Amino acid sequence: MKKLPLSEFLNIYGKVPRLCVEIVVEQRQGILLTLRDIPPGKGLWHFPGGSVLYDESVFDAAHRIAKEELGVEIHINKFLGFTDWYKSKNAVGHSVSLLFSAKITKGEIKTNFQAIEAKFFKTLPQNIMKENKKFIDKYKPLAAYQ
Repeated sequence: MKKLPLSEFLNIYGKVPRLCVEIVVEQRQGILLTLRDIPPGKGLWHFPGGSVLYDESVFDAAHRIAKEELGVEIHINKFLGFTDWYKSKNAVGHSVSLLFSAKITKGEIKTNFQAIEAKFFKTLPQNIMKENKKFIDKYKPLAAYQ
């Protein structure tokens, strides 16, 4: 699986929706969010996530993203729902994200260039991406928020 060059990525996903996955990790300390250090959404907390690559399953994408963005291996527990990033300033073009509950099985959390911090929250921060906040408010999949 190979990532597209940025110019090709922007050209394609400026015309069609993009499929993404987001990882929802919940532990006793709360829910894991990362603080973005790149646009879109720079300076906002969000669920770790990203694009599904060509010839990659959504499950493989979730595992890859956990390794790339968090430096950990995960076990996917279940599908929680989806978020439609339609006309969002926090996404490139129109994206649809599938959200999966996951458990960290190996490794210590270490962010990559996309985030400056990863933190567990029991109370959501004010500067959270509105789409992630809407998901939590709508689906209430997380025990800490029920």
